[in-house]
Amino acid sequence: MTSLDDLPLRPELRGKTAYGAPQLDVRHRLNTNENPHPLPAALLADLGTALAEASRGLNRYPDRDAVALRTDLATYLARTSGVPVGADQVWAANGSNEVLQQLLQAFGGAGRTALGFTPSYSMHPIISAGTGTGWVDGHRRADFTVDAEAAVAQVRAVQPDVVFVTSPNNPTGTAVALETIEALYDATRGMLVVDEAYTEFARPGTRSALTLLAGRPRLVVSRTMSKAFGMAGLRLGYLAADPAVVEAVQLVRLPYHLSSLTQAAARAALAHTDALLAGVDAVKAERDRIVAALPGMGLTSVPSDANFVLFGHFGDAPAAWRALLERDVLVRDVGLPGWLRVTAGTSEETDAFLTALGEIVPVVGAGQGG
Repeated sequence: MTSLDDLPLRPELRGKTAYGAPQLDVRHRLNTNENPHPLPAALLADLGTALAEASRGLNRYPDRDAVALRTDLATYLARTSGVPVGADQVWAANGSNEVLQQLLQAFGGAGRTALGFTPSYSMHPIISAGTGTGWVDGHRRADFTVDAEAAVAQVRAVQPDVVFVTSPNNPTGTAVALETIEALYDATRGMLVVDEAYTEFARPGTRSALTLLAGRPRLVVSRTMSKAFGMAGLRLGYLAADPAVVEAVQLVRLPYHLSSLTQAAARAALAHTDALLAGVDAVKAERDRIVAALPGMGLTSVPSDANFVLFGHFGDAPAAWRALLERDVLVRDVGLPGWLRVTAGTSEETDAFLTALGEIVPVVGAGQGG
């Protein structure tokens, strides 16, 4: 049987494994940070109408520049951030992963380098490898925060072509201070990409990097409709940046990369922004409920601005993961010794998780790892 070793695979891809979280048939699936709430009935009705209308033109190519969708996204960003954002500053693609890939195609590539502060979103180095971009691991403190002074020094030493800052950070959950982002921007001559996939879940007082866009043409803020909007199955991500950045990614995008149906569904969803974002508060309440319950079990968590919680410490996190799975609760082992990550779900899912966790802690132990 043919294996990867038998194929002329690029050397830097040998020994790598594909990205993915376990997709197991369990009752409580809390490992992929999905929004647990179904779409509102009014939106489902409007989606049916919008998709039916778009289907009449499926014999034609979609708007390759998605102008109407980008206009709606710009309106959403301006309304929720208080920052003026024009359609010419917005670009959309198949999930924020394709947005990041296009940025690396445009600004990374052979002979160029990307840097990110790990542990962080694992797709950043994977997409870098896929685009032939060299990857450099940055450093975080033991509490998973970014040391601004050390980070700036590393950026100045490496001089990367692309710097990734995930805020709120995945898998740890905490947002990065805007002052740190400003310092990193000033320290690099390359592009600074702030990945804000979870920003709608941030705690009060947390400001978006959108507020830093003016006068910073090398700054990019990426977002998604997968999390707060509850539309992970739609695959719609977008960025906000200087119009010149949008021009740059258009040089590398595939023609007609967003289908007519995707554009129509996203626009229908954006028309129901208030109803969709109302569910965010419910998710944040469950997140905070998880955080509050952990100390009573001898566990702790990393402060979270996302829809998940990184919790520990376990002497054997994989054993804790297996014990939870045996109780029909699937969480994520992100490979950090002593830690696991759980998505904030419905109140019923939180009940199941906390009950299972209370059962396993006496068995697997707590407060021993880290």
